[in-house]
Amino acid sequence: MLQSLSIKNFALIEDIKVRFSEGFLVITGETGAGKSILLDALSLVLGKRADLNSLKNKEEKCVIEAVFDIEHYGLAPFFAAEDIDFDASTIIRREILPSGKSRAFINDTPVTLDVMSSLGEQLVDVHSQHQTLQLGDTAFQFGFIDAVAGNTLVLEKYTSAYKELQKARAVLKSTVDSQAEAQKEYDYNLFLLKELKEAKLQAGVQEQLEEVHEKLSNIETIQERLAAGIQLFSEESVGVLSSLSELKSTFQKLTSYGKVFQELSDRLQSLFIEAEDIHQELQMQVQGLESDPGQLEQVSARLQRIYDLQKKHQVATVEELLTIEKALEVKVGVVENAEEFIKEQQKEVEKASEFTDKIAEQIRANRLKVIPKLKKQLETMLAELGMPNAQFQIEVAPSEVYFANGKDSLVFLFSANKGTAFGELKKVASGGELSRIMLVIKAIMAEHMSLPTIMFDEIDTGVSGEIASKMAAIMKEMSASRQVFSITHLPQVASKGGHHYKVFKEEVSGVTATQLTLLSKEERIVEIAQMLGGNLVTESALAHAKELLA
Repeated sequence: MLQSLSIKNFALIEDIKVRFSEGFLVITGETGAGKSILLDALSLVLGKRADLNSLKNKEEKCVIEAVFDIEHYGLAPFFAAEDIDFDASTIIRREILPSGKSRAFINDTPVTLDVMSSLGEQLVDVHSQHQTLQLGDTAFQFGFIDAVAGNTLVLEKYTSAYKELQKARAVLKSTVDSQAEAQKEYDYNLFLLKELKEAKLQAGVQEQLEEVHEKLSNIETIQERLAAGIQLFSEESVGVLSSLSELKSTFQKLTSYGKVFQELSDRLQSLFIEAEDIHQELQMQVQGLESDPGQLEQVSARLQRIYDLQKKHQVATVEELLTIEKALEVKVGVVENAEEFIKEQQKEVEKASEFTDKIAEQIRANRLKVIPKLKKQLETMLAELGMPNAQFQIEVAPSEVYFANGKDSLVFLFSANKGTAFGELKKVASGGELSRIMLVIKAIMAEHMSLPTIMFDEIDTGVSGEIASKMAAIMKEMSASRQVFSITHLPQVASKGGHHYKVFKEEVSGVTATQLTLLSKEERIVEIAQMLGGNLVTESALAHAKELLA
């Protein structure tokens, strides 16, 4: 329930603070007094986009604050999900700065407009004058039927299932598209892959081959230098081994003269053994070295193949070529295994479709079940509002197309008079008829929804007299279980309100501002008398006003 509304520096409003009560509340005022401004201000705390032109004083910020009693509306989970402090008396505030920036708060917690709008939809249902056009909207018509059919929970299940179906379809489409793209390049990728496979690449192979190639390319030089080294080791008298042997013998004779000579002798012994070992290794290397032009040619060819592949793929290492090889395996595999994968994904889509279809069938069954009763209720209530021959043709049928709210097509046609062909509501119904139809629909929906506050903006457009009184009676009946506002020009409607607010303009110090005030019993009689007969209030008008208020 909307407990209070505070508006500062908005349009023609300088500063208004007003409290509201439960039940049926009416708001009246002359044309141009600013009744629509109140709705515009309220819409801002319900999440509507802000407009800098809304500021009365462009140098000051606009602040709109609404307080709602939400104790019994089960909104605690919403607050928890959005990490907002829950309070039974919740304050929603919107600020528009002179810079054009807008800020939104719920219980002093900064929130996005999406969060504010989401909460607003659960607090207030605003019926503006142009909303009557929604009567011709299929989504609105389905929403009406689903509210009566009690489809809220099953629609949530359908939404979840439909999302999974869309995901499965998206994966299938992506797979098919990827396969089609990969198929175009399949032959070339397969050629590249075979080329890399035939090269038998391994990490480190390039370095090994380059080392072997260097050795084979310089075999004569290596042989010459090894032979020279062997000669230096083995020459008599002056060779390395001969000299080390003589030196070793000399120091062995000195070992008895001290520890230091023993250590030197041991080191010379080790050096002699190492020199002999090196000499033997040199001899082995010489024996193992043979010029092999065939092997050199093979190594050169393999290295050249690697260099050619690196140049072709614009990389510098074998490791990078191996990475490309793996990528090509994946691309080729996508094509070669695509048929099997696509079949698996098609099964996923079929499975998701079957599950979604079952839920859609339940939605359809619930809709079909209530349509006869709904049609009768519509026609009966409209008959009470001066439309005794109103008839509806409502048909729900299975569709091959998945929609956000099910898998049905809808025919929702109307005829106001006997013998008149059925047609779309917005095309065959007059303005007054549309207003009555909308009110009846809202009244029926209110029986099945727990929306706390409903606000009608001139829902009584195009009607008067007894019909207006009956429309007011419907709104009053709706207010027994929720707060209902009606902005009206009709005294028959205004007189039915439990509380009556008046919007008016006043001039202070040469500045015009819109004001809103709660009328007393006496003020209310005068206001309704003026609505009946104009600004010149007669005794007759006052008497009529008292009669309406009785």
